Amino acid sequence: MTRTTEEIARFCEDVYYDLDFREAKRSKAEMGGFAIGFMPVYAPREIVHAAGALPVGIVGAGDWLEVIRGDAYYQSYLCHIPRSTIDMAESGRLDFLDGMLFPSTCDVIRNLSGMWQLVKPETYVRYVDVPQNFDDGVGGDFWEHELRTLGKELGELTGTAVTDERLRASIALFNENRSAVNEMYALRRDEPNRAPTSEVYLITRVGFVMDVEEHTQLVREYIAAARAKSPTELDNARVVVCGAFCEQPPIGLLKTIERSGCFVVDDDMLLTTRWFTEDAAETGDPFRALAHAFVHHTVPTAVMYAPEAGRGKALVSRVREARAEGVIFAAPSFCIPALLDQPMLTAELDRQEIPYTSFKYSENAGQFHPIREQTGTFADTMKLWSVA
Repeated sequence: MTRTTEEIARFCEDVYYDLDFREAKRSKAEMGGFAIGFMPVYAPREIVHAAGALPVGIVGAGDWLEVIRGDAYYQSYLCHIPRSTIDMAESGRLDFLDGMLFPSTCDVIRNLSGMWQLVKPETYVRYVDVPQNFDDGVGGDFWEHELRTLGKELGELTGTAVTDERLRASIALFNENRSAVNEMYALRRDEPNRAPTSEVYLITRVGFVMDVEEHTQLVREYIAAARAKSPTELDNARVVVCGAFCEQPPIGLLKTIERSGCFVVDDDMLLTTRWFTEDAAETGDPFRALAHAFVHHTVPTAVMYAPEAGRGKALVSRVREARAEGVIFAAPSFCIPALLDQPMLTAELDRQEIPYTSFKYSENAGQFHPIREQTGTFADTMKLWSVA
């Protein structure tokens, strides 16, 4: 039976709100009984998959968990995602995970890897220290070594060795998945009335708890359904959302932005799914292929080193490519990478006369009326006076 976009999004929203991770547990059992969690922004999911384990994205508990235990571990002036992650661990919701990967997003996530070892000493834990030098002989060699070490350790954990053949097969599957997700994002960019961000986000997010092949099929099903429907034509302002790469905004906030008169035509949410701007090679040494893709074809983001003007120019290119009229900086409260990046980005937007506005949020925010007023006014202003 063919599902509509609304029906597919409703299924994904049920998964989004499920803090018991039933979808992840089902996929884990079907894949062989191992699951490795990973925190934003990036993790080498291909290595996890090649080791016979399900990679599970842990991106906080959103706005439907009252955090109590997690507050005992962190100060009040830090972002919310480490609190909800620890709270889920302490409450047993993440007991199905056999390990956790903590990428070098910021000092908070680095610290969270140590906290996890205190809370879950029986599980595998690895701090994933990604390169900040993008020379093949420096960052490339370093990252290849890290990937080989991770593959060896995960293979010993699951009993499934990460052979070149298995890893090449996993790379091909994730290349295909990224292609499908990019196609969905292109559809949203070109016809956002067919594929609103509140749906595209949910479709992408469910891939964090689902086997990659199954998720690719789901994305393609959604694309076909979106192209088949007859959407309402809206004259909304086209915007790029920037700064939401780690702690995720509540789905209610995304819906609020849309209801205020904005089409989100590009964003930096859930970047793990779209981390490579070009496919990793499916031939040759697969570890080297992943290292090469990382140092040469990585999406620009605040957690990676770049010359001062580099990310600003990259943001302007994204705005131009998406035919956006302005930028909304939506950063989690106390997110140091996002907030330190903003002045460099806004300086370039000022030079290019691209309008922007900004606000901060928390994953557990529940009131969005002020944001609706702000983004609605921003949309009206761009429609009336923008020259971008």
